[in-house]
Amino acid sequence: MGVDVVVMQTLAMAGKAGHGDNSRMTQRTLSEWLEYIQAQHPKTIAMGLERARAVAERMPLAKPARHVITVGGTNGKGSTVAFVEAIARAAGWRVGAYTSPHLLRYNERVRIDGHDADDAALVEAFAAVEAARGDVLLTYFEYGTLAALWLFARSELDLAILEVGLGGRLDAVNLVDPDVAVVTTVDLDHRDWLGDTIEAIGAEKVGIARAWKPLVIGDDDPPSSVLGHAYAIGASAVRIGCDFFFERDEDDEQRWRWREIGCELELPMPHLAAPVQLRNAAVAIAALRALPVDLPEAAFVDGVRAARIAARLQRFERDGVEIVVDVGHNPQAARALAAWLDATPAGGATHAVFAALGDKDVAGVVAALANRIDRWWLAGLDDAGPRGLTVDAFAERLAGTAAATGHRSASVAEALAAARREASPGARILVFGSFHTAAAALDALAA
Repeated sequence: MGVDVVVMQTLAMAGKAGHGDNSRMTQRTLSEWLEYIQAQHPKTIAMGLERARAVAERMPLAKPARHVITVGGTNGKGSTVAFVEAIARAAGWRVGAYTSPHLLRYNERVRIDGHDADDAALVEAFAAVEAARGDVLLTYFEYGTLAALWLFARSELDLAILEVGLGGRLDAVNLVDPDVAVVTTVDLDHRDWLGDTIEAIGAEKVGIARAWKPLVIGDDDPPSSVLGHAYAIGASAVRIGCDFFFERDEDDEQRWRWREIGCELELPMPHLAAPVQLRNAAVAIAALRALPVDLPEAAFVDGVRAARIAARLQRFERDGVEIVVDVGHNPQAARALAAWLDATPAGGATHAVFAALGDKDVAGVVAALANRIDRWWLAGLDDAGPRGLTVDAFAERLAGTAAATGHRSASVAEALAAARREASPGARILVFGSFHTAAAALDALAA
């Protein structure tokens, strides 16, 4: 009997064992639910809306909030969601935000009114999905998306912000028709699923747009596939550099300006540090301005100042050494990191603790940063699932790059510890390469 057949029979048996047993479902802990839903589909990633749509129709799911903003793009999604959420909450709105992946706890993926969903709420939501799915095999992300939408629909939200997990057109969040869609940036990433060209990837990203609804675009020069699809369906393209603008205040380095025809906002610099965060904030403001409701100017001011998100140039100080943790994991994100390093020079050497998943353009990442890094420290992510790599396999993929001869450690925690032993006061350690890398660094720093 083939392996695939055995896997499918095993999953079917597991599904039958749990499905329909209400007492067992309500007694599961969140950890048990997460293990269970991880095992339900034989693939970690399986593109398509058919499975999630079938279950959503059975539940059934109401619109998750009075207004919905869906955020897609290659980079900047999480930060853009953070700005939208902070501004809307500063306006007094009740807001739900669904993001992925999480860093330390699954609960981070679902926020309601500024708080992560608690275990009991998530358990109840997973049980509702399980009760409705029948024989449909859902992926881990599809389970989570349906659970989040179920919780949002019961929370009387003014705004739901949905972050695309992968691509857009075939991502589970695209079950929901947004009032405003956002494509932050388009660059080469996830090529195995989205295509090998910017145009192909753009066509997937823009699939979240809806006819006659606003589509906010954060690229100065977006792919023609993005603009072409918007025009074809009658979506109202709201483009950065054309329909709205942002610039620093030349007289006050602590302020910047957002403007469109008939509106100009004077704003404080965001807490989020990278230069690219001004663009993310500008896109978030444009998305909220595109809703059919007016927010007070004070909400934009307070929200921009208040927005926070972990592992986006998150800074720590240990024994006189600055440690910066970032989730950047593709060449576009690495170029943003390089811009920040240029704008914020360290007092000493710059060390890089680098660990990435096996499907990433690691050579492109290193090329963007090579001139800014004095020493590389490589780490394995062999505990990160099917895409994880041992440090030796990772080093092999870096052959011919500036990082290839970097010091090797089995784990991120070990690599960070080794870099800290080497770094002198005034030095900087940049830890980056994936969400797994950032999570491991945060755990190590907390310990």
